Amino acid sequence: MAGFTERMIRAARLDAALYEEVEADRNATGQAMGVVVLSALAAGLGHVGKPWLAGPVAMAIVSLISWLIWAGVIYVVGTKLLPEPETKSDMGELLRTLGFASAPGLIRVFEIVPGLRWLVVLVAIVWMAAAMVVAVRQALDYKSTLRAVVVVLIGAFLYGGIMRLVEALVMRHPGA
Repeated sequence: MAGFTERMIRAARLDAALYEEVEADRNATGQAMGVVVLSALAAGLGHVGKPWLAGPVAMAIVSLISWLIWAGVIYVVGTKLLPEPETKSDMGELLRTLGFASAPGLIRVFEIVPGLRWLVVLVAIVWMAAAMVVAVRQALDYKSTLRAVVVVLIGAFLYGGIMRLVEALVMRHPGA
Protein backbone atom coordinates (compact mmCIF):
# COMPACT_ATOMS: atom_id res chain seq x y z
CA MET A 1 0.00 0.00 0.00
CA ALA A 2 3.01 2.32 0.43
CA GLY A 3 3.34 2.46 -3.37
CA PHE A 4 -0.27 3.63 -3.64
CA THR A 5 0.20 6.32 -0.99
CA GLU A 6 3.46 7.45 -2.59
CA ARG A 7 1.73 7.68 -5.96
CA MET A 8 -1.06 9.82 -4.49
CA ILE A 9 1.48 12.17 -2.93
CA ARG A 10 3.42 12.44 -6.19
CA ALA A 11 0.16 13.08 -8.07
CA ALA A 12 -0.75 15.85 -5.64
CA ARG A 13 2.72 17.33 -6.12
CA LEU A 14 1.95 17.49 -9.87
CA ASP A 15 4.88 15.18 -10.61
CA ALA A 16 4.76 14.74 -14.41
CA ALA A 17 6.82 11.55 -14.13
CA LEU A 18 4.11 10.00 -11.93
CA TYR A 19 1.47 10.73 -14.57
CA GLU A 20 3.69 9.11 -17.23
CA GLU A 21 4.17 6.13 -14.91
CA VAL A 22 0.47 5.52 -14.30
CA GLU A 23 -0.35 6.21 -17.95
CA ALA A 24 1.84 3.25 -18.91
CA ASP A 25 0.90 0.98 -15.97
CA ARG A 26 -2.26 -0.89 -16.95
CA ASN A 27 -2.35 -2.33 -13.43
CA ALA A 28 -2.78 1.18 -11.97
CA THR A 29 -6.41 1.51 -13.07
CA GLY A 30 -7.64 0.07 -9.77
CA GLN A 31 -5.41 2.48 -7.87
CA ALA A 32 -6.75 5.39 -9.93
CA MET A 33 -10.28 4.28 -9.05
CA GLY A 34 -9.21 4.15 -5.41
CA VAL A 35 -8.00 7.75 -5.58
CA VAL A 36 -11.35 8.85 -7.04
CA VAL A 37 -13.24 7.04 -4.28
CA LEU A 38 -10.98 8.38 -1.51
CA SER A 39 -11.34 11.91 -2.85
CA ALA A 40 -15.13 11.52 -2.92
CA LEU A 41 -15.17 10.12 0.61
CA ALA A 42 -12.98 12.99 1.83
CA ALA A 43 -15.46 15.46 0.36
CA GLY A 44 -18.30 13.50 1.96
CA LEU A 45 -16.61 13.55 5.37
CA GLY A 46 -16.05 17.25 4.95
CA HIS A 47 -19.83 17.63 4.69
CA VAL A 48 -20.78 15.55 7.72
CA GLY A 49 -23.83 17.02 9.38
CA LYS A 50 -25.07 18.80 6.28
CA PRO A 51 -28.55 17.34 5.63
CA TRP A 52 -28.69 18.23 1.94
CA LEU A 53 -25.78 16.02 0.91
CA ALA A 54 -26.18 12.41 -0.17
CA GLY A 55 -24.30 9.81 1.83
CA PRO A 56 -20.67 8.93 1.21
CA VAL A 57 -21.51 5.74 -0.72
CA ALA A 58 -23.76 7.65 -3.11
CA MET A 59 -21.08 10.30 -3.44
CA ALA A 60 -18.47 7.66 -4.31
CA ILE A 61 -20.75 6.09 -6.94
CA VAL A 62 -21.51 9.46 -8.53
CA SER A 63 -17.79 10.29 -8.51
CA LEU A 64 -16.92 7.06 -10.30
CA ILE A 65 -19.55 7.66 -12.97
CA SER A 66 -18.39 11.26 -13.32
CA TRP A 67 -14.78 10.08 -13.68
CA LEU A 68 -15.78 7.81 -16.58
CA ILE A 69 -17.73 10.59 -18.30
CA TRP A 70 -14.92 13.12 -17.73
CA ALA A 71 -12.31 10.75 -19.19
CA GLY A 72 -14.53 10.13 -22.22
CA VAL A 73 -15.01 13.84 -22.83
CA ILE A 74 -11.28 14.52 -22.49
CA TYR A 75 -10.52 11.60 -24.81
CA VAL A 76 -12.75 13.02 -27.56
CA VAL A 77 -11.59 16.62 -27.15
CA GLY A 78 -7.92 15.73 -26.75
CA THR A 79 -7.52 13.02 -29.38
CA LYS A 80 -10.14 13.98 -31.97
CA LEU A 81 -10.58 17.76 -31.78
CA LEU A 82 -7.20 19.06 -30.58
CA PRO A 83 -4.53 16.40 -31.03
CA GLU A 84 -0.87 17.21 -31.51
CA PRO A 85 1.06 15.16 -34.11
CA GLU A 86 2.45 12.92 -31.32
CA THR A 87 -0.92 12.42 -29.62
CA LYS A 88 -1.98 8.86 -29.07
CA SER A 89 -3.95 7.69 -26.11
CA ASP A 90 -6.77 5.44 -25.02
CA MET A 91 -9.46 5.54 -22.36
CA GLY A 92 -7.39 3.45 -19.96
CA GLU A 93 -4.52 5.93 -20.01
CA LEU A 94 -6.89 8.82 -19.40
CA LEU A 95 -8.77 6.99 -16.66
CA ARG A 96 -5.51 6.31 -14.85
CA THR A 97 -4.02 9.79 -15.16
CA LEU A 98 -7.27 11.63 -14.47
CA GLY A 99 -8.04 9.33 -11.55
CA PHE A 100 -4.73 10.24 -9.92
CA ALA A 101 -5.46 13.92 -10.66
CA SER A 102 -8.18 13.56 -7.99
CA ALA A 103 -5.52 13.20 -5.28
CA PRO A 104 -5.58 16.89 -4.26
CA GLY A 105 -9.29 16.42 -3.51
CA LEU A 106 -8.32 14.57 -0.35
CA ILE A 107 -7.89 17.96 1.36
CA ARG A 108 -11.67 18.39 1.16
CA VAL A 109 -11.91 16.47 4.42
CA PHE A 110 -10.92 19.79 6.03
CA GLU A 111 -14.21 21.33 4.94
CA ILE A 112 -15.53 20.08 8.25
CA VAL A 113 -13.46 22.76 10.06
CA PRO A 114 -15.73 25.74 10.76
CA GLY A 115 -14.86 28.76 8.66
CA LEU A 116 -12.55 26.87 6.28
CA ARG A 117 -15.09 25.32 3.91
CA TRP A 118 -14.94 27.84 1.05
CA LEU A 119 -11.16 28.22 1.25
CA VAL A 120 -10.67 24.45 1.19
CA VAL A 121 -13.08 24.07 -1.74
CA LEU A 122 -11.31 26.82 -3.68
CA VAL A 123 -7.86 25.35 -3.05
CA ALA A 124 -9.09 21.86 -3.96
CA ILE A 125 -10.66 23.05 -7.23
CA VAL A 126 -7.58 24.99 -8.34
CA TRP A 127 -5.19 22.22 -7.27
CA MET A 128 -7.23 19.49 -8.97
CA ALA A 129 -7.51 21.59 -12.15
CA ALA A 130 -3.72 21.95 -12.20
CA ALA A 131 -3.37 18.19 -11.70
CA MET A 132 -5.81 17.56 -14.55
CA VAL A 133 -3.75 19.75 -16.87
CA VAL A 134 -0.61 17.76 -16.03
CA ALA A 135 -2.55 14.48 -16.40
CA VAL A 136 -3.94 15.51 -19.80
CA ARG A 137 -0.58 16.80 -21.04
CA GLN A 138 1.11 13.52 -20.13
CA ALA A 139 -1.67 11.13 -21.21
CA LEU A 140 -2.09 12.81 -24.59
CA ASP A 141 1.65 13.24 -25.15
CA TYR A 142 1.30 16.99 -25.59
CA LYS A 143 4.37 19.19 -25.81
CA SER A 144 2.22 22.23 -25.03
CA THR A 145 0.84 22.84 -21.55
CA LEU A 146 -1.38 25.54 -23.06
CA ARG A 147 -3.04 22.93 -25.29
CA ALA A 148 -3.69 20.79 -22.20
CA VAL A 149 -5.24 23.82 -20.45
CA VAL A 150 -7.50 24.45 -23.46
CA VAL A 151 -8.54 20.77 -23.59
CA VAL A 152 -9.39 20.83 -19.86
CA LEU A 153 -11.40 24.07 -20.27
CA ILE A 154 -13.32 22.82 -23.32
CA GLY A 155 -13.77 19.47 -21.60
CA ALA A 156 -15.14 21.17 -18.48
CA PHE A 157 -17.66 23.11 -20.56
CA LEU A 158 -18.83 19.97 -22.41
CA TYR A 159 -18.79 17.87 -19.22
CA GLY A 160 -20.93 20.49 -17.47
CA GLY A 161 -23.47 20.35 -20.29
CA ILE A 162 -23.55 16.55 -20.25
CA MET A 163 -24.01 16.48 -16.47
CA ARG A 164 -26.85 19.02 -16.66
CA LEU A 165 -28.54 16.86 -19.29
CA VAL A 166 -28.10 13.73 -17.17
CA GLU A 167 -29.43 15.58 -14.13
CA ALA A 168 -32.45 16.79 -16.10
CA LEU A 169 -33.19 13.26 -17.30
CA VAL A 170 -32.74 11.74 -13.82
CA MET A 171 -34.76 14.44 -12.07
CA ARG A 172 -37.54 14.36 -14.66
CA HIS A 173 -40.83 13.36 -13.08
CA PRO A 174 -43.37 11.24 -14.98
CA GLY A 175 -46.16 13.36 -16.32
CA ALA A 176 -44.18 16.58 -15.98
